[in-house]
Amino acid sequence: MRRGCAAFLRIRLIAATVAACFVLGSCHREENYQVVVGSKFFTEQIILAELLAQHIEARTGLSVGRKTNLGGTLLVQEALLAGQLDMYVEYTGTALTAVLGEKPDMANENEPAAEISRNIYERVRRGYAQRFQLAVLQPLGFENTFAMVVRGEDAARYHLKTISDIVPLAPHWKIGVGYEFQERPDGFRGWSERYGLRFAESPSVMDLGLIYRALLQKQVDIVAGNSTDGLIDKLHLVALQDDKHYFPPYDAVPIVRDSTLQKYPQLRAVIDELGGKISASDIRKMNYEVDANLRDPATVVREFRQQRGL
Repeated sequence: MRRGCAAFLRIRLIAATVAACFVLGSCHREENYQVVVGSKFFTEQIILAELLAQHIEARTGLSVGRKTNLGGTLLVQEALLAGQLDMYVEYTGTALTAVLGEKPDMANENEPAAEISRNIYERVRRGYAQRFQLAVLQPLGFENTFAMVVRGEDAARYHLKTISDIVPLAPHWKIGVGYEFQERPDGFRGWSERYGLRFAESPSVMDLGLIYRALLQKQVDIVAGNSTDGLIDKLHLVALQDDKHYFPPYDAVPIVRDSTLQKYPQLRAVIDELGGKISASDIRKMNYEVDANLRDPATVVREFRQQRGL
């Protein structure tokens, strides 16, 4: 890692520690739970935390606490390192770039996608083990990559299918992004440079829960969402193809403290039971049930587990 990047990450992690202390209640762990599962601050993360928690409870009888909707990647990472959490679900591309500070090396566009995913997974697994004493367990079965989303009417009017298609439109368009996408090394700056995009003004940075509303209300013309967002189809939006292969794989993987696995060795096999069990369609449907139908995440997860015999 470059020295400047390392210094940047250290500063961000120190800031995250302060924020984590505030969010997690003066940095005191909830001792009445044997295992604590955490999540970032969007619907899919809450669903995945609930999935881990319910599965562990059902298979082991351990008492599991939930600390969900905590914040961004570095805050949750620092809470994990500080022992306030035992596990959460991360995405391999995010782990590689935002946490480990490494480049994904996506230059070979002809390399099979499955091989790229395996290579990224192994780099993350080794990096987390060596630097953080954290175990990266088996991928859950789906990827949640960044999705550059436009209104369906604009996609039809301008015949938009790929990100490259918006190059001539960008000087007249406004873009909306989440806080992390604006700052991350795999985010806005590198993405816009790869595609040669020059927008009408700097990105409007907003909460992820507001970006699709801003798009529909024509406050912006394109947003950086998530490929598994259930609202994309519901709102008749279109996710553009990443035709220049800028984004690395973002496979969902459980991250667990080594010390937790040593204390409860049965956890590794139990969590690995979920490996490959959740498809992109599965998580998109669960996200939709919570976001569009306003259903309780715990109920949605319980129904999914029953349907799959988990």
